Amino acid sequence: MLANMACSLIEHKRINTTVAKAKALRQFVEPLITKSKPENNVTAEKGTHNRRIAFKNLRNKYAVTELFGTVAEKVGDRPGGYTRIIKLGNRLGDNADMAMIELVDFNELYNAGKPKKKSTRRSRRGGTKKEETKAAESVEETKGNDAETEKKADVAKESNADDEVKEAKKAEGTSESTSGAKTEATSETINEEAETKSEAKADDKPKAGTKTDAEPKAEAGQGDAETKKEAAAESGGAEAKDTTTETKDGDTEAKDGDTEAKDGDTETKKDDTKK
Repeated sequence: MLANMACSLIEHKRINTTVAKAKALRQFVEPLITKSKPENNVTAEKGTHNRRIAFKNLRNKYAVTELFGTVAEKVGDRPGGYTRIIKLGNRLGDNADMAMIELVDFNELYNAGKPKKKSTRRSRRGGTKKEETKAAESVEETKGNDAETEKKADVAKESNADDEVKEAKKAEGTSESTSGAKTEATSETINEEAETKSEAKADDKPKAGTKTDAEPKAEAGQGDAETKKEAAAESGGAEAKDTTTETKDGDTEAKDGDTEAKDGDTETKKDDTKK
């Protein structure tokens, strides 16, 4: 029964069974998975020996090839604990405790986004000196690598500084050339403007012995002003004559009044004499 359950677990990577059977299957299949790891099958003799032990327990050559193939490659970095048991509750009918047993490294949903842990193995007492020497060699290698990286960084910095200096010089040269071109262009434009102004002034000056358009206009304006003054003088003389005639009429009226008053006085005197 355990052999058949182990073959099903290796083939499907997870199966549902009771909790008791799952715990017994764990004790049965995990030693076989350990024997199938590549580090335990370095030589051909060890590989054939471990395959024969696995085939003796499983009694299925397809399960053995799957175990020493895909399962061993996937589980190679894990130091133990290849299976996981998850309880599912009680089964209907006999109310037995059910569970799911699966291979840990084949659960893609649970292991998504988790980094792989480094395998740490304990060595025997005799291997301490070898570990110390290996550690010292690794420290020296790291120091050498750090020194090389520092040298490379310094060389890169120097090259970058040289490139920056060259770029600055190029920028200065371009700026000087552009400024010189700008000054030349401005001087040319100034000279052109001065020439155009001088030509305009020369065109504005009248030629000798010729009258400009402004002189006839000024003469015509003077003639109009004189005609206006003569007309105003004539109208003023007529008004003065009218005023003199009006004053004469007023004087004659006043004289008539005086004569009437004198006649009245003479009449009053005559009445007085009669009385």
